[in-house]
Amino acid sequence: MKLASIDITVFVIYVVALVGIAWWVSREKQGHNKDTNDYFLAGSSLPWWAIGASLIAANISAEQIIGMSGSGYQIGLAIASYEWMAAITLIIVGKYFLPIFLKHKIYTMPQFLEQRYDHRVRKVMAIFWLGVYVFVNLTAVLWLGALAINTIAGVDMIYGMMFLGVFSLAYSLYGGLKAVAMTDIIQVVLLVAGGLFLSYTALNLISDGKGAIQGFIHLTEALPEKFDMILAKDNPHYMDLPGLSVLIGGMWIMNLSYWGFNQYIIQRTLAAKSVQEAQKGIVFAAFLKLLMPLIVVLPGIAAVLIVPDLGKADQAYPSLMTLMPVGLKGVIFAALVAAIVSSLASMTNSVSTIFTMDLYKDKRPDESQQHYVTVGRIVSFVALAIAMVVAKPLLGNFDQAFQYIQEFTGFFTPGICALFVLGMFWKKTTANGGLSAALGSFILSLVFWQFWPALPFIDRVGIVFLLCTALAIVVSLVEKKGESVSAVQLHDVEFKTTSSFNVASAAVIILTAAFYIAWW
Repeated sequence: MKLASIDITVFVIYVVALVGIAWWVSREKQGHNKDTNDYFLAGSSLPWWAIGASLIAANISAEQIIGMSGSGYQIGLAIASYEWMAAITLIIVGKYFLPIFLKHKIYTMPQFLEQRYDHRVRKVMAIFWLGVYVFVNLTAVLWLGALAINTIAGVDMIYGMMFLGVFSLAYSLYGGLKAVAMTDIIQVVLLVAGGLFLSYTALNLISDGKGAIQGFIHLTEALPEKFDMILAKDNPHYMDLPGLSVLIGGMWIMNLSYWGFNQYIIQRTLAAKSVQEAQKGIVFAAFLKLLMPLIVVLPGIAAVLIVPDLGKADQAYPSLMTLMPVGLKGVIFAALVAAIVSSLASMTNSVSTIFTMDLYKDKRPDESQQHYVTVGRIVSFVALAIAMVVAKPLLGNFDQAFQYIQEFTGFFTPGICALFVLGMFWKKTTANGGLSAALGSFILSLVFWQFWPALPFIDRVGIVFLLCTALAIVVSLVEKKGESVSAVQLHDVEFKTTSSFNVASAAVIILTAAFYIAWW
């Protein structure tokens, strides 16, 4: 289906405006004068509203909008656990993890690992994260984004990926993280407004024009099985979301790793003016996460009634967009592309940060600040080019890309989580102990996957996390080194939070509990 001329006009205005604003934001220091702190950490100047919006913009991309809507189409509201549990996870990260990271004044997660453990751990994890970001995250966002553009506008997949890559570089390559974070304000407003309107239109369509509320009531009555938050064992999708495990099991490990130790997410908070400012941004993002299922899950469920005969579940969201009115379709299309390119920009910026600061600078420590910024820009371009080449071979045959991403990262997440949690909160953890957890995660996960295929992957994540933690503890105790000389001194870290943070955190927890009670 082709977009109408007015839709194309709306979209072009959005593209031009975003690139123009990004360059305007970046004007404070000309590109050739930026140092690494300016380019990779926005000069440590981000306010809370930019942090919160940028966290969501980096998170919500094609893999969420297209992938999670596809899972909503297949599974139902239960997939919203990834969003609602993430809101509480953000509160934990803000209170207990951020104060430690900001006290260490780090650029990257591997840099923290070197401060806490040793050089080997930094290198191993830097190389690992570069591989995951390029071959999993970037490829998924490019492929699903191109799929959406293909479904809505009829653009060939290759050209769609090329457009997304060039667009993301056009507004992020020059200005770095500041350009990404500040323009993410616009991206999030457009994403939320466009997404809510799509959900409203879909529900109104279901009710034959009687309103979104009537449409939602009809949807719950027609598809009651799609509104079970806690899946029973006889549910065909139990392996994806195994009952109470989404509340007390491995999903906590998935979320803590993603929101707490994931470079392209946590990098926004590392660029904050202060700990308090970062925590305000975290709370803002937590409230936005509570809203996200209305935007990324509900349309997928509605599509079951509106377009029931889809070839692939991941076509649900793009198919609904083709039903939108002329003009507004352009706005919603712009909102979808906004989510995609903001995530691409965030990921490429983090890839360039890790490569430059954790690998390249170690080999060539005496170069100028401008030289490192130039290297970072080159790496951003190369990473996107590689992702475009490998996207189709890796993802072309998957029906639910979101679930593929979760299962793949689930092989490594338990060890990463153990590595960081023990490193921050147990002073006797040694470098060898931490490495054994990180490397053992894949081996243990592979063993469970091979010999216990009936075990849901979220349960596997939880079990492997416990085993990795135990392995790190045993190795550390066998070495008999006592308290590590580089251990985090928790008495030097201020964990006390403001009353406003505490009240907002309580509100997030209460709202999340209410959602689960309502749709248990």
